[in-house]
Amino acid sequence: MIDDVVDIQMLQDKGIHMSNMLEGKVAIVTGASSGIGEACARALAEAGCKLTLAARSVDKLEALAAELAAECLVAGADMTVPADISRMVERTVATFGTVDVMCANAGIYIPGDFADGDPEAFSELLTINVDAVLRCAHAVIPHMKAGGSGDIVVTSSISGFIDVHWEPIYSASKHAVQTFVHTLRRQVAGDGIRVMSLAPGAVANPLWGFHDPDEIKRVSEGERSYLTSEDCAEALVFMLTRPAHVTIRDLVILPQNQVNV
Repeated sequence: MIDDVVDIQMLQDKGIHMSNMLEGKVAIVTGASSGIGEACARALAEAGCKLTLAARSVDKLEALAAELAAECLVAGADMTVPADISRMVERTVATFGTVDVMCANAGIYIPGDFADGDPEAFSELLTINVDAVLRCAHAVIPHMKAGGSGDIVVTSSISGFIDVHWEPIYSASKHAVQTFVHTLRRQVAGDGIRVMSLAPGAVANPLWGFHDPDEIKRVSEGERSYLTSEDCAEALVFMLTRPAHVTIRDLVILPQNQVNV
């Protein structure tokens, strides 16, 4: 019997759930002020993580931190500013001593016809959706290597697996992210670091223009044409709580009734 392999059934028989494996872990969540990032922060706090909450909206982060039963560091950070990303990681290590999980979640969305779009807006999207992901990973890898383990989870999209014609720039950014996840995973696997992609389809959250809870419930539970941010957060916890010898390289989740992709 291999000593470091976790017997999941044995843990469950003893009343120990896999989510308990995150107790005390230090996680950074970018884009934590709303949507998937906020839901992930709530789920990780419930699982016992210590959190760095990062986004531009410091007031929203502070309100979220006040609600969570977890040790939280609020890090105002603009993902288009490299120094903010470096400072976010440095503050995390200075506060908690390490970083175990990087949830590179922050992102923006631009649909529409390419010819009618704004190249400056395209550039900003690529900076946040791609460049910031690279910088987040680059900043935490030395700390994870030093500790011999770590998880980097990137919020991708179904758009990273197929060519979605109504969102060419967004789709291009997520294809880039997928290639990065697949190649970086192989480079750092020997260091005990897992690199994973969480790729949802349509999600009823502010990024897609959904703010009303009743409307979100209608399109997710009734029409089943959208996921919720909480669905994505549950998937994240599942990925992070697999035994160390298991990597969920890509987890694609779709609404039951999303049939346009």
